[in-house]
Amino acid sequence: MSDTEYQRQPRIPNPHRICGVAPVRALFLRRAEDVIRLFYLAERRQEAGPLCAYLARTRRVYREVDAHELARIAGTEHHGGICAIASLRYSEELPGHALPANLPTAPVLTVLDGIGNPHNLGAIARTAAFFGCKGLVLSDDDRQCDLSDAAFRTSEGGLEHLRVLRARHLPNLLLGMRQQYLTVAAVASGGVPPEALPRGRPFALVLGNEETGIPEPTLAACEARVTLPGSGLVESLNVAGAAAVLLHALLAAAPAPAKAPAPVDARPPRSQPKGQGSAPAEDRPAGKLSLRPSTQPGGRRPGRG
Repeated sequence: MSDTEYQRQPRIPNPHRICGVAPVRALFLRRAEDVIRLFYLAERRQEAGPLCAYLARTRRVYREVDAHELARIAGTEHHGGICAIASLRYSEELPGHALPANLPTAPVLTVLDGIGNPHNLGAIARTAAFFGCKGLVLSDDDRQCDLSDAAFRTSEGGLEHLRVLRARHLPNLLLGMRQQYLTVAAVASGGVPPEALPRGRPFALVLGNEETGIPEPTLAACEARVTLPGSGLVESLNVAGAAAVLLHALLAAAPAPAKAPAPVDARPPRSQPKGQGSAPAEDRPAGKLSLRPSTQPGGRRPGRG
């Protein structure tokens, strides 16, 4: 193989490094099968204990390390004392110009267009998950960042609770969403306050690049524009801050989900015979994950980082 041919070979990206207690716990809860290795400091033994027990049952590596080694493995000193190496997860690329039929419904769907800072993406994901959103849509804009170590760390586990989708052409996707969602562009000025938006459909909240805002084709595809009223002393909020305020406001304005009527012949649940409850942790099949805090120091399985 020539040097030119070698240089043309695609570089295999490194696995994701998920740092921090909350992000690592969420990773194990939502996709434990993606965890490759786990590293932690002595001060995180209690939190790491159940995770180590699960990895031991599934024959994967975990190790207690010192602060210098953990910073090297995590690629940052902001690791929170624990770091999981996990298989890469990217946003799902939509095959067409429609949302998946099996996307869970929620009062608000957050859409990002041209947000290139992974810390902003992570902060917005954290807020979206906090308010019960189920999905996050990323645009096809070249500036739009995807999932990354920094985004996972900043989201504090929020990204693990969101289905992250990537649009092929965001304006076309928004146009196709109109029957299901009221598509709303967040703009610094010229929009209506959140409480003035019409109700009746869930909201698709579109947030744009901090410097240039939402591109004109995306704006044209939205049915409404919303602006947060402020003092006027500063032009606008940081996009992550604006997302938090807008999500809270839109949830207050969103239509309440319909409650299913109770069945007429509903009967009280039958009592369960003794001995047929859920199996205790020690009787669960190998590989079953339990995140109960450990009262013993986390195990230590030798292995190279």
